[in-house]
Amino acid sequence: MLLKEYRICMPLTVEEYRIGQLYMISKHSHEQSDRGEGVEVVQNEPFEDPAHGQGQFTEKRVYLNSKLPSWARAVVPNIFYVTEKAWNYYPYTITEYTCSFLPKFSIHIETKYEDNKGSNDNIFSDSENKDQEREVCFVDIAYDEIPERYYKESEDLRYFKSEKTSRGMLQEGWRDTQEPIMCSYKLVTVKFEVWGLQTRVEQFVHKVVRDVLLLGHRQAFAWVDEWIDMTMDEVREYERTIQEATNEKIGIFPPSISISEMPLSSCTLSGPASAPTTPLCTDAPEFLSVPKDRARKKSAPETLTLPDSATQNQSGVPQGSMLVPVPNQNHSPWPSSDSDQAELGGE
Repeated sequence: MLLKEYRICMPLTVEEYRIGQLYMISKHSHEQSDRGEGVEVVQNEPFEDPAHGQGQFTEKRVYLNSKLPSWARAVVPNIFYVTEKAWNYYPYTITEYTCSFLPKFSIHIETKYEDNKGSNDNIFSDSENKDQEREVCFVDIAYDEIPERYYKESEDLRYFKSEKTSRGMLQEGWRDTQEPIMCSYKLVTVKFEVWGLQTRVEQFVHKVVRDVLLLGHRQAFAWVDEWIDMTMDEVREYERTIQEATNEKIGIFPPSISISEMPLSSCTLSGPASAPTTPLCTDAPEFLSVPKDRARKKSAPETLTLPDSATQNQSGVPQGSMLVPVPNQNHSPWPSSDSDQAELGGE
């Protein structure tokens, strides 16, 4: 298990960020989705917790096979997806990521928001992991390096200035002078309990998590003029509309069933035109038919005799018995090339 605490400051108030976060997540998910890949929203409904009160529960499926490193694509099926479950009791949220294909893998995120510049060192004092050793990482939305493929000039906060709020451009050291300012505190626990791979995979996942947090918070402020005037009802309606569009974009459609009164042939073919055609009839094709006058072999001898000691070879194994090969204990099923290891390490 690898635990890190991320602190991401924003030139917003906690109440403003509540709207901006919902807007950013919906728009970002739609932008990053493509046919067959993206974020499918399974559930999004109000939820009440005895300890935290009224909140919102969401369940999503994140399809990202093509975004996996090559070592993972070699062993992960194309239907691979990550399940995201989130409980939002703003300004406190819990998010969990799991994968049925990798039962020993999970990501747990606790998030709290406060109107300060990341100066609260005891914000997670009531967390279950409060005594665990962790690294504190400050994420600068303006000056931290972002992966080149995600860079957009319009989202470069060093040069962006909001027309509606007049906030920006963010200069070096902006966290010490910016008003208003708030901080998103995220306690992120990554588990991948597989011997020999645990440390490298957990470090790789944390690098990915950090990049996602950096990009998402940059966009939340870069899009501030699009959402700053929205009410909670308006952003929830926007969220619903975008969810439907995103599900359609990645190809998630409700199943349709049609019933025909015409009887189907016993050899009806199923599957798409591009798939191999497999007859569903139970009769074997003619070229596999066995002639009726052909003598059938018996499946086993009528009597079973054990070999005596004279028929054993020098190794002590009866002749004719099956030898089961012993797997090589030094063999690993994971690719071990330098390129795959570099990709896994996220370098």
